[in-house]
Amino acid sequence: MHRSRSLRLGIAIGLLAGAASVHAQVFPNRTVRIVVHFPPGGPVDFVARALGQRLGDAWKQPVVIENRPGAGGVVGVEMVLRSPPDGHTLLLGTSGSMAVGPAVSKLPYDVFTDLAPIALLVINPQILVVHPSLPVRTVSELVKLAKSKPGQINYASVGPGSPNHMGMELLKSMTGMDMVHIPYKGTTPAMTDVISGQVSLLFNSMPSVLPHIKSGRLRAIAVGSAKRSPAAPDVPTVSETPGLQGFQYTTWYGLFGPAAMPKDIVNQVNAETVKALNQPDMSELFASQGAEPAPSSPEGLAKFMRAEFEAWRKVIKAAKITLQ
Repeated sequence: MHRSRSLRLGIAIGLLAGAASVHAQVFPNRTVRIVVHFPPGGPVDFVARALGQRLGDAWKQPVVIENRPGAGGVVGVEMVLRSPPDGHTLLLGTSGSMAVGPAVSKLPYDVFTDLAPIALLVINPQILVVHPSLPVRTVSELVKLAKSKPGQINYASVGPGSPNHMGMELLKSMTGMDMVHIPYKGTTPAMTDVISGQVSLLFNSMPSVLPHIKSGRLRAIAVGSAKRSPAAPDVPTVSETPGLQGFQYTTWYGLFGPAAMPKDIVNQVNAETVKALNQPDMSELFASQGAEPAPSSPEGLAKFMRAEFEAWRKVIKAAKITLQ
């Protein structure tokens, strides 16, 4: 059976198994799982565990984080889609799996119809860093150098079609730079080669690069967000560069469930999530990692995700990146 049809059959079975009893249950009445499609220890896992602890305290039920990396998020998403839609299995999705991935790849599911948006969680400003040997300290200097050496400067990403690949392609399309893309299979090997000088630069999330900026192993030249980040207030935005007004590249995390999840449970999870994110100590905790809490309604997340998808689809078209 075709993979997509098999997945939809699994979703239907999960729906039949859960629909009959879901309204009769008090939510939550057992352990809640938050599926994270990244390995333990990274920034996505950090946010999931912090949120899970607060939700568990509020619900008086265990909330466990289940790390299911693989296939660019497909493994984790499919696990959630095959689960009963009763709110006890949730997904912490990212811009990569919910907006960039669907724009660049053919997936065995539709993120807009097979998932129920619950809440936007945080927005992560991305920061452009270079190896100290590269003689640039601003975006303008980078553009000038790259144009003087077309095809000679290389940049890293965590893979073709990944958010940091797309962020750099967006910058290239707005400046006319010709740089070589060096894809890796994860953040660690990409960061390792930039730190060693094997690759000249990359865009990456604040938590991954801040320690290396502070140690001097990397030099920060700009952040991709519309405004400067409190975690790196001295680093200008890309959009402060003449000619690059309007540039914006951030990543984000959101909470989702299966599409058939009852609206009252969606609203209950949303309310507790927003309450947790609005606590001052949670804001401080995320800010220490360079993340900015951005709680939303389910409808707000759905609208935001659609806008992100459309924006990245334009970047992908301009960069002539073909669908996988």
